[in-house]
Amino acid sequence: MSYVNVSISLSFCKYILLNQFLRLISEAVNMQIESEVLMPMTLITKEDYLEFMSNKKYVTIGNLTIPLEKKHIQKLEPDNYKIESTTIWSFPDRGYWSTHKGDYRGNWSPYIPRNLIMRYTKAGDIVLDQMMGSGTTLVECKLLGRNGIGVDINYDAVMLAQNRLDFEYKDSNVNTYHGDARNLDKIEDESIDLIATHPPYAGIIQYSNRKNRADLSSLSIKEYLQEMYKVSQESFRVLKKGKYCAILIGDTRRHKHYIPITHNIMHIFLEAGFILKEYIIKVQHNMKTTREIWKGNYDFYKIAHEHLLVFRKPESGEKVRRLAYSSDLL
Repeated sequence: MSYVNVSISLSFCKYILLNQFLRLISEAVNMQIESEVLMPMTLITKEDYLEFMSNKKYVTIGNLTIPLEKKHIQKLEPDNYKIESTTIWSFPDRGYWSTHKGDYRGNWSPYIPRNLIMRYTKAGDIVLDQMMGSGTTLVECKLLGRNGIGVDINYDAVMLAQNRLDFEYKDSNVNTYHGDARNLDKIEDESIDLIATHPPYAGIIQYSNRKNRADLSSLSIKEYLQEMYKVSQESFRVLKKGKYCAILIGDTRRHKHYIPITHNIMHIFLEAGFILKEYIIKVQHNMKTTREIWKGNYDFYKIAHEHLLVFRKPESGEKVRRLAYSSDLL
């Protein structure tokens, strides 16, 4: 057998394995749809937040207690800011302008949503973060004059986001919802200009207890990938044609071997119909989980980066065949 034939055979085997992987996820999702009722979106207003604050001065996220307090804002913009121009992003100073803080474990640096919002949207556009956590993306929407929609499965996280949004600035319409990224029922088809979100990396950091099966951070990696398949479908549904969906995702280790969560998430979103626009490496500087788990010397390299995947939804009637290698890597 010639080298060419062997190469073709190997590629075909890879293609079959990938399709089996995606088919298994799809079948698992379809089996669960019939038995599982997903949480609908519930609008959380400023009045809801003030009532919560009248009874409680803190929130509990995973095993952390975070105070709800009015932050004295010293500046509203980062110093000497320049939009990123390469596929390597590094922010040693994670960014503490406005109400941004790093006390919510795993929240992304505000430089990331700022870059995405400034590159892919204009004033008045609608930005969605369906796993908003402490509301970093929404704060940037408010500062940059974009309309924002934030959703989170953890009610305390929604209240924390409301706390971070509690400052006066430019007119913008920013709404928060208690809800599920797998069921964006209050958002119309093709109504979003940009999705910028930072999902949990399976159970690396847990944001609620294991009993909350609606929280993706409480799931095994296999279950997590199954549920992210639903997230990808909802993301595709609500995004306008020709617009962008950006997801920051990271990988992990088990038994000292690398688990490429990002690689699987990328294939899931491509299967949903997206095209890969950018693959950005984001350098990590504050690796609390890595420091806690992997102390000392080991026979492997410690993970010190994350992956920012930027997908595009094709235009109506777009000839995507020329982009085949950006939509099907095999």
